[in-house]
Amino acid sequence: MSEELMNTREVAEYLDIHEKQVYGLIKIGRIPCTRVTGKWIFPKKLIDEWIETNTTSGMKQARKKSSKISGALLTSGSNDPVMDMLLTATKKSHPDFYIFSANTGSVNGLNTLNLGLTDIALSHLFDPETGQYNIPYLPKYLPNINPVVVNLFHRELGFLIQPDIASQIEGFESLTSKKIRFINRQNGSGTRLLLDYHLQKLGIAADQIDGYKNEVYTHFEVGLSIIAGDAQVGIASAAIGKLLGLAFKPITSECFDMILDQSTFFQSGVQSFIETLKTEAFRNRVKKIGGYDFRDSGKILHSHQ
Repeated sequence: MSEELMNTREVAEYLDIHEKQVYGLIKIGRIPCTRVTGKWIFPKKLIDEWIETNTTSGMKQARKKSSKISGALLTSGSNDPVMDMLLTATKKSHPDFYIFSANTGSVNGLNTLNLGLTDIALSHLFDPETGQYNIPYLPKYLPNINPVVVNLFHRELGFLIQPDIASQIEGFESLTSKKIRFINRQNGSGTRLLLDYHLQKLGIAADQIDGYKNEVYTHFEVGLSIIAGDAQVGIASAAIGKLLGLAFKPITSECFDMILDQSTFFQSGVQSFIETLKTEAFRNRVKKIGGYDFRDSGKILHSHQ
């Protein structure tokens, strides 16, 4: 099937749902498709637009719910297990603090921030030209706001591997082995962009990797897919490898930031969030997991002039 067109099986894999669910969506007219010579065809571009539209719709509903709670904040974008720990710690020290989160991927996090559908975007988008994270993407994705970029932490990102085949994974080239099944992150996530950058650099086509089209939305799901036997390798943070007992081979140390409008930065909830991030009690808890560096935590990396 053409890279721009997908059949029912391929779109099911792309959306990470059962093929029967695709037929259900067709029946109620909820998914863009067309019928050609008796078979359903799905243009990839329209499917991507459909995903983005549904994400935006979901964010609008979340925005509406969070706005009913005074002082509540909504985050969207990337995810990390330490974020749950940070939210819990902030809630304990500031009981009046409310924050809701949506795992939409770094790009969608920035898009929803620009549309005013979230208060904070969480992102780790690597720019190959500058070697920087997030800041080079601000003009493209955030033309409507005055962005402030605050570092939360640096984290190790790498290959999560089924322990008994750890010796077979030496780098991205290893993913092309016919004996290896891969689990991917969703389109628009920082991890997916990093993967695609390395594959392009090495001249590796996506269809050379078994499982490239199988997507999940969080680092935990990557690890759980490997434990369940659905895949043998994925890319996620070192913390997930340690928590789930999987082998880990590092790729890079990446910058995980929160991006928000200048007006939001001075809200008490955001300041409480940053305050908790800087405490020794919180950092000591994270150190036990490993794979995190707080050298720039709470530092403003960029502020609109």
